[in-house]
Amino acid sequence: MQALLSFENAPPFAAPLRFFLTAPLFATLAGLLVAWEGPGLFTSRWMPGALAATHLITVGFMLQVMLGALIQILPVVAGVNLQRPLLVAQIVHAGLTAGALLLAIGFLVGAPWLLSSAALVLGVAVATFLACTARALHGIPSTSPTIRGLKLALVGLTSVVGLGVLMALALARGWALPLAALVDLHAGWGLGGWAGVLLAAMAYVVVPMFQLTPGYPTRPSWSFPVTMLGLLLLWSVAVLADQGWLVRLSQGLAAIVGIAFCGLTLRLQSKRRRARADATYRYWQLGLTASIVALLMLLVASIWPAASEIDGWTLGFGILIATGGFLPLITGMLYKIVAFLSWLHLQNFGQAKIPAPAMNKILPDIDTQRQMLVYSLALALLLAAVVFPDWLARPAGIAFAIANAWLWWNVASATRRYRQSQAEMAQKLAERLALAAMPK
Repeated sequence: MQALLSFENAPPFAAPLRFFLTAPLFATLAGLLVAWEGPGLFTSRWMPGALAATHLITVGFMLQVMLGALIQILPVVAGVNLQRPLLVAQIVHAGLTAGALLLAIGFLVGAPWLLSSAALVLGVAVATFLACTARALHGIPSTSPTIRGLKLALVGLTSVVGLGVLMALALARGWALPLAALVDLHAGWGLGGWAGVLLAAMAYVVVPMFQLTPGYPTRPSWSFPVTMLGLLLLWSVAVLADQGWLVRLSQGLAAIVGIAFCGLTLRLQSKRRRARADATYRYWQLGLTASIVALLMLLVASIWPAASEIDGWTLGFGILIATGGFLPLITGMLYKIVAFLSWLHLQNFGQAKIPAPAMNKILPDIDTQRQMLVYSLALALLLAAVVFPDWLARPAGIAFAIANAWLWWNVASATRRYRQSQAEMAQKLAERLALAAMPK
């Protein structure tokens, strides 16, 4: 079941594009930081370098791409009227960029004022985005699983940012809070309630549309976002009540729900009508498979808590779920979105008089396939570095930086081809107008 798409409501291409061009640079910085810190970063997830690299990826890359995609997809899928989308994009993008840098530097140098500043800047940026989208969504009925999923994802975004601001201020000001439990809950809301629900809501549209699969079944499509948020609320209550068994129960059930969604998407992909596997398809296969493995680890730890004490278990889970699961899913979607939006805007620019170049001409699949091979190598090195940090930490960081710099290059090249094509089409249109104006 899919939402009806209204491409005439699409915002200017410059609104989401600024997010898409910035995000890979943060992932590149994360890779360089891993290479700089070396084996020490793999000692514990609480190391300053590990915290900085994690937030460069989650805030600098994931949040950038997802908010940029939402600015694009909300008017198209939900038919909402985002007022002055380009101005909103400029404000939010500037806040996310500055906030992510302040947060990473704050973790690295241990400066409380930097953490407080990052919390303020990120809080204002996300609050601005939420206020604009809430105003636009007011009165819009949830006529499809995608629209309701997008609305519920915004609830998840509110929760994860609220927890993040609270913890940043607690670290900066020395507040006595159960930070270990809150960090896990923060990650749960970020990966499950925000990124997971948003990706599922978008998957209902983009997987059948771009990968030519059957549509998602109606009942799971409606129930997945509600179930996931319900379990995260249960987890939050368990943390407040200090009930460890209830925390583990909610974690285990959330893992099962996530595995079910990933398995369903893999089953739909096996029925796709396209014979050739492009980079988007392969990225999604990688992301879904890694997510299932990571969620199985979470399920095991919820049943057998001692598993989380095994050397490298928690760090390996984090690498699998973030860089193995969510980043490939987001990157695969990013490639399709950039190519499709370039084609769509060129098609509109041509006014049905000048044909737009094909999507594969704007972003050749051979470029994306090669970048994915490097990314897969980087992921393998990161996972192996959990076991052999002395040998592989720095090579893994360098490979991760190269893979994401290549991603930036591919997106930037697509943008350059888009602008070149627009200039060529403008010249052809002008020539046609000049010929039409000549006396016969």
